[in-house]
Amino acid sequence: MRLHPNPPRLITVAAAVALLVIGAILALPITPALELLDPVRDITVRYGIDLDRQLGYLCLFAGDILLIAGSLLPGI
Repeated sequence: MRLHPNPPRLITVAAAVALLVIGAILALPITPALELLDPVRDITVRYGIDLDRQLGYLCLFAGDILLIAGSLLPGI
C-alpha cells in the first residue's frame, strides 16, 4: 500500500496555521503578541480554559497533526 499525498483544503491549512500561530505565541511567551490573543482569551475563559504554555504546546501539536491528516486523508 502506497500513500499518495493530496493537497489539503484551504480551510484545513487556515485552521492549522491559526493553531500554529496561537501555539507559538503561547509556547514561546512573546509578550507583545500576547495582547493579540485577548479576544481568544475572552472566549476560552467562558469554558474554563486558561491560555498557558501547556495549551501552546498542544496547539502546536494539533496544528501539525491537522496538516498531516489533511495531506493524507482525502476530503479533509
